[in-house]
Amino acid sequence: MADLNEDGITAEEWRARLHGVIPGGAHTYSRGDDQFPANAPPLLTHGKGAYVWGIDGKRYLDYGMALRAVTLGYADERVNAAAFAEMQKGVNLTRATLTELTAAQALVDLVPSVEMVKFAKNGSNVTTAAVKIARAYTGRRLVCVPRQQPFFSFDDWFIGTTTLKRGVPSAHVSNTLLFDYGDPASLQRLFDQHPGEIAAVMLEPATTMVPCASSCEQIAQWPNPPCSACPRNADNFLHKVQAICRDGGALFILDEMITGFRWHIAGAQVFFGVTPDITTFGKGMANGYSVAAVAGRREVMQVGSIDQPGMERTFLLSTTHGAEMPGLGAFLETVQIYRNEDVTGHLWAYGRKLKAGLQQVAGRHGLQQHFKLDGPDISLNYLTLDANGNASLALRTLFAQEMLARGVMMPWIAVSQAHGEAELQATLDAADGALGVFKQALADGVEKHLVGAAIKPVFRSHN
Repeated sequence: MADLNEDGITAEEWRARLHGVIPGGAHTYSRGDDQFPANAPPLLTHGKGAYVWGIDGKRYLDYGMALRAVTLGYADERVNAAAFAEMQKGVNLTRATLTELTAAQALVDLVPSVEMVKFAKNGSNVTTAAVKIARAYTGRRLVCVPRQQPFFSFDDWFIGTTTLKRGVPSAHVSNTLLFDYGDPASLQRLFDQHPGEIAAVMLEPATTMVPCASSCEQIAQWPNPPCSACPRNADNFLHKVQAICRDGGALFILDEMITGFRWHIAGAQVFFGVTPDITTFGKGMANGYSVAAVAGRREVMQVGSIDQPGMERTFLLSTTHGAEMPGLGAFLETVQIYRNEDVTGHLWAYGRKLKAGLQQVAGRHGLQQHFKLDGPDISLNYLTLDANGNASLALRTLFAQEMLARGVMMPWIAVSQAHGEAELQATLDAADGALGVFKQALADGVEKHLVGAAIKPVFRSHN
């Protein structure tokens, strides 16, 4: 076995080793070299709170937070202790465990739309399971997803709708239809064109794009009150999608992989005041432990049951590790922490302060038109625009590069409970220096300041 503890190995050598044994150099494309500046650490060794450490021992304040899966902070002692207690019970047993029953009941108690739940280990499996449930329940074949939302599953039914079509038979994609988020008419047209054929509509409740009109003055007050308390709540896009689904006999599926355990303890569905037939959860539900779930109302979820005599069977999720006890123990403890502490309130509040602080720093450098913050406080994204006002991946890479040089890893913006006032100030100090370089690059060319290649879109047809 190779010795991976040698001293003096360069970043390039670490990357070569990774790509030599792992296709893509990582197990998620979002972690790939092409998604980070050249000065990003090739490997991380560990994380604690809001920080991660590179293979060279350097510490970074992190805003990636394990692809948004960590909401409390890395290596939270409370969550780890709960997971370890479940390890001591055997990790994974021969029949269903008390832990999985307790965890299923906890999700049912937490989310009003959930009456039954099936656990798994990753998001792609549960979104595909949701599609299968919808097709089994309705007897229909077509599924609609928004073209503006980049990822639902690595399975063929979805990934074949992107530019990454290699290895995907076209027949596997022909039953997936695209509409536009925020445009109910584009979805209604699909129902009109395919009457009685659409099994479900799946979408994320919100990203940086929200289902409410941009003119709605209450957005600035979120999360208190939430959208569900707005007098015009019934006019938001999610309600319109829900109505189209109900009228057309299709199931309304919300993918809360990212919004769950961030927008609201019970999901963005409660924040926005809608009731999906099926919901998928993952990421933050167990503070980084591998837990995902497909959940929904009993009548729909029962297509996967075995206790209904004479019912035609649906082979739903059947995963050896789906109900692994340490992850479910982590989920239970995470829920308890959310109940005891205002975690989502902290995430919203920190996002608000971060947004205001970064805008202020950009203003001091005269970069208001070139470095912008997009999205609500809980779901921020930074935009880097060139001299002509066009989005620039090269400038985005430069900003991330200069933040890394100052000890902050910000490939995107994901906040945790562990981000506090010290982290906020460190971020704004780093941004002040990074935007100083950014301003120079606008004047004399980004190529003079960028080390290595610019980041590339994950969804591209060729390397």
